[in-house]
Amino acid sequence: MLRKADHYKYLWMALLLVLLSFIFLSLFLGRYFVEPGEVGRILWANLAGQGENSVENTVVWDIRIPRVLLAVLVGAGLSAAGASFQGCFHNPLVSPDVLGVSAGAGFGAALGILLTSGVTGMAAVLSFAFGMFSVILSWLLSRIKRESTILSLVLSGIIVSAVFNALISLIKFVADTNSELPAITYWLMGSFANTTFGELKMVCLPIMVGTGILLALRWHINVLTLGDEEAETLGINPARIRVLIITAATVITASAVMVTGVIGWVGLIIPNLCRMLVGADYKYLLPTSCLSGAVFMILVDFIARVITPAEIPIGILTAIIGAPFFVLIYKRTEGT
Repeated sequence: MLRKADHYKYLWMALLLVLLSFIFLSLFLGRYFVEPGEVGRILWANLAGQGENSVENTVVWDIRIPRVLLAVLVGAGLSAAGASFQGCFHNPLVSPDVLGVSAGAGFGAALGILLTSGVTGMAAVLSFAFGMFSVILSWLLSRIKRESTILSLVLSGIIVSAVFNALISLIKFVADTNSELPAITYWLMGSFANTTFGELKMVCLPIMVGTGILLALRWHINVLTLGDEEAETLGINPARIRVLIITAATVITASAVMVTGVIGWVGLIIPNLCRMLVGADYKYLLPTSCLSGAVFMILVDFIARVITPAEIPIGILTAIIGAPFFVLIYKRTEGT
């Protein structure tokens, strides 16, 4: 009979195998079909520094590889951030943007597009900066009262999100309807289109470091779910651990939004589905959420690329898929 730990190891191996299979399928399937053997040859040649100047090489190495890798990073990172926030705030209906990071990052990107008349490096920088600033602002607002509680922090996040969403609407109102407004609208819907190795390098380190910190803190998250008093009796400083979790999750979310736009629901539905599968122990829940989020994002991105001649923004698909799951999750948590 398998031990519990061995059972989860086999589950992770299965998820990893599915992820690698989806990655390889995404490299040769699409509107431009490339033979699987040719994909393998192109990968080997480019890794050896002998890439060719051909259409197949451009499609596989320059377009699909960075896109697929970014989808893996974003899916794993957002799922880890969502699961950590749900444990941190004692609420399975919490998502990574609960403190306004997505709204703040969206405003920063919209402002950058308005100022430079296009999606440029300034839009990415402002997106990350305002994403981080929105969480800091939410934290400061929650400290207006003498005792900052989890509820006051969540309410502050709602206020900050509302303000930044209003500012986004203001920017869309004054933006040029022929160039800036379409760019802002499309960016806010989220997409992995036109991903480059430069963007991948820009967000790879912060997302991986943030996810690594959350994985390292998963035992502490387990303790936080018991309540602050119980955490203190076990020698854990709940306020300090909560700041570390919020900071790591915010860096992940802001980095993702900086290059992909706003992609919702992933950090909400994937951790809850994994919780149904492996339980609420974060020792197993967080790794499972990371792998499942990566698989989910690869799959949704593939559907977005091939389902219609014009690529569907990824944020639309995640919302269509996520909303029914939210109803199921809400029903399961009713009265708790």
